Amino acid sequence: MFLFRRSARTKKASFFVNETMKTPEFVINYSEGLIRIKGKSIPEDSDRFYKPILEKLDWYVENAPDKTRVTVHFDYFNTTSSKYILKIFRHFEDIYKKYKDITIDWYYEADDLDMMYCGEDFQSILNVPFNLVEIEEQ
Repeated sequence: MFLFRRSARTKKASFFVNETMKTPEFVINYSEGLIRIKGKSIPEDSDRFYKPILEKLDWYVENAPDKTRVTVHFDYFNTTSSKYILKIFRHFEDIYKKYKDITIDWYYEADDLDMMYCGEDFQSILNVPFNLVEIEEQ
């Protein structure tokens, strides 16, 4: 389920996508400058799932607050999803190019080398502050 709330007077906006067995939670909280992605990404129709997210990120890039913190914690994602994840990260690069303070924290479980390597790959191709954060197995 996609929810988007915006108040023109306060310039606050929120966008939520609930986590399912095949899609990640995706949260944009404009007032807190927080973007969170968490879960598994193996949607049956990646275009349909990610298009509304990319549209909201277009809005966010144009209206980005001075500081944004992005937290990403994937359990797993498929090859098709990786294309969209990179598109999402390119939006974050656009925010950074506008001289805005943005940091991406990529969380991975200590025993999940695949997710660590994926984070390293994204870190190496992006021009935005990107931290790899090892956490204990959940």
